[in-house]
Amino acid sequence: MERWDRVGRNAAYGAALALLPYLLIKVSWVVGSLLGVLPVGNGFGLAEWIVLNIVTVGMAVIGIALALALVRPWGMRMPGALVAFCSWVGSGFLVSVLPFVFFSALLKVGGDSQGGGGDDPAMPLWEGVLVQFSFVGMGLGLALAVPAYLRRRWPDAFVGRLGDSPRTAPPWAAVVGAAVGLVWLYWAAGGTLGIAHPTERNTDGYVLAAVWGFWALAGSAAVWTVARARPAGLARRLPLVFGWVGSGSLFAWSAWKLPLMLYVAVADPADVAPLENPTVAVVLHLCAVVAGAAMMRTLVRPHTPVAENHAQPEVAIRLED
Repeated sequence: MERWDRVGRNAAYGAALALLPYLLIKVSWVVGSLLGVLPVGNGFGLAEWIVLNIVTVGMAVIGIALALALVRPWGMRMPGALVAFCSWVGSGFLVSVLPFVFFSALLKVGGDSQGGGGDDPAMPLWEGVLVQFSFVGMGLGLALAVPAYLRRRWPDAFVGRLGDSPRTAPPWAAVVGAAVGLVWLYWAAGGTLGIAHPTERNTDGYVLAAVWGFWALAGSAAVWTVARARPAGLARRLPLVFGWVGSGSLFAWSAWKLPLMLYVAVADPADVAPLENPTVAVVLHLCAVVAGAAMMRTLVRPHTPVAENHAQPEVAIRLED
């Protein structure tokens, strides 16, 4: 077994173990709320709180199953599209926010983080620590295990250089993704256009917006370089990695936030006051979801080598395998 594969396999097991505390905490919240021994999160009714936490329980179960699929033999027999999609969404959720965790700790903030499962402001300190441990452990595990799995299953996708493929038209999704990223960076820099409650912003919010903006721009630039096949000498694996995480971040986080912001925009609950203007947020997250999905499609589309030697077509990642 190669060293890279060994590291990836150990990371996959570590990711599954790291996510267990989060799963157990979320299950306890559901059971405790139903029994009336644990409080309901601020801004939620009992039914809404139960539904939200059941969804996150399901996401945790899928995350643990994904981590095991990346290392167990049965994971290689699963449909490629299913494993790739779950890996892409999981990486978008967790790998992309690792810089946020680092900078939050560096700035000695984190008690009001929007990025790490703190849906209840009354969460005890020990629960908050375990939740952050689960997210960081899963994120680090996926950062190592997913590339190792993809390399084993689709080895041809990570060899060669961009110049081996023909240039295609500039992808519109990269332009939309970059525009979304610039909006987030504008908010991270202190811009208030589109912000409904500027005085309620905090340091965590600024840092998180900066991280989302960075990945949106990085992913858009990576997809652009893949489509344009320039610079020709660049190894294909580099833009694939940034395109994978960047497009996944756009899709995953906005797919999570879009239904919540739609609910706020339509129902206008009196006890919920999002920082962003709900209409602006809905449009922004919708653009991010569409752009992220289209960017991923660009990364996995078939491409034919430039040389006219009737070689078999290659693909970035053959999801049908």
